[in-house]
Amino acid sequence: MNLSHYFKKAIEKNASDLHLIEGSAPALRINGELIKLEEEKIPFGELKFSIFSLLEKEVKDRFLRKKDIDISAEFYNHRFRINIHYQAGKVGMAARLISKQIPKPEEIGLTDTMYKMTHLNDGLILCTGPCGVGKSTTLAVMLDIINQERSAHIITIEDPIEYAFEDKKSIIEQRQLGRDTNSFASALKYALRQDPNVIMVGEMRDLETVSAVLTAAKTGHLVLSTLHTTSAAETIERIVDYYPSQYQSQVAHQLASVLRGVIGQQLLPKLDGNLVAAREIMINNNAIANMIRTGQIEQIDSAIQTSRDDGMITMNNAIRDMYRAGVISKDTMDHRMRDLETRSVKY
Repeated sequence: MNLSHYFKKAIEKNASDLHLIEGSAPALRINGELIKLEEEKIPFGELKFSIFSLLEKEVKDRFLRKKDIDISAEFYNHRFRINIHYQAGKVGMAARLISKQIPKPEEIGLTDTMYKMTHLNDGLILCTGPCGVGKSTTLAVMLDIINQERSAHIITIEDPIEYAFEDKKSIIEQRQLGRDTNSFASALKYALRQDPNVIMVGEMRDLETVSAVLTAAKTGHLVLSTLHTTSAAETIERIVDYYPSQYQSQVAHQLASVLRGVIGQQLLPKLDGNLVAAREIMINNNAIANMIRTGQIEQIDSAIQTSRDDGMITMNNAIRDMYRAGVISKDTMDHRMRDLETRSVKY
C-alpha cells in the first residue's frame, strides 16, 4: 500500500488524525468526527510491510520488542506524531497532524491566568485531560512565551518531539525518548545537572517519573507536564495514589508546596464546525494547598467555584460561558458539563 497517499489525504482535508488498521477501512478525524476515506479494508500484512519499510532498524526492533511505540515523521512538509501498535495480532497506526508553527496565544484562547503562569520561576504546572485535547499544544505555547520573553535554559523531554522550537531569548534543548534518552525519569535525573531553568516533561506516566518531577519542582525549577485526568481534584488524587499508602501523607504535603496550577482541557465542537478548548483552571493558593495537605480533595471544586476573581474557573462554568457567548450549542453544553461527585480522600 502507498502509505504516503493517506498522509497526503490527511493534510488536504485538514484532518487532526489518521487511522490505519489492518482489517479496517482507512479513516480520518475531521472536526472531531471519524470519517472513512474508503470502504475497502486494509489487507492483513500490507500496513506492517509499508510501515517497516520506513522505520530505521533500531526503531523496528524496539517496536517488535515492545509491541507499541511512538515516533514522529514528516510527510509533504508536515509533521506527524505517530503511534504504531498491535491489535488482535494485526498492526494499527494512529497519526496526529502537528502544526509546524507553534500557535499564537490568542489562537488557543490562552487566558491572563495562564500567561501569568509563564512568569513563575519554580514549581509545577500541569495540563490535564484525555488524549487529543491539545495538552501538548498548550504547553508549547506557554514554553514559547518563556522563550520569547526571558533568558532561560529550557529542556524538554518528549515521546516523541512534536513542536520544534528555535532559540529566541532562551536556549532550548529537546530530548526524545528512545533516541536521546531511555526514560522520562532518567532524563529528568540528568536534566537537573544541566543547569536548567525550565523543564517540560511530556507525560507523567509512572511513579518514578512523578517522583522525579516533584523533586525537580522543589529544587528551584519550573516544571511543566501533563496527566490524563479530567479535573484538578482528580489530578491531586492521581499523583498521591501513585505512592504506597504509608507515603501518601508526605507526598500530599510535598505536592501542596510545589504545585502552582492545574489547567484541565476539553475540546468542544463550535457552532461553525471547528473545535475550541474549554479549560478548568486551578491556582494552588493557601486554601487549596491546605486542602491537599489534609486530604480534603472534595472541597477543591467549591474552592475553584468561589475564586473566579482570582483567575480560577471550573470546567462547568467554562463550558457554560462558551454557550452564553454563542460559541457552542446547548446540546454540546448539556453533554459536556460534568456531574460533580463527592470525593473523600484519606492519606
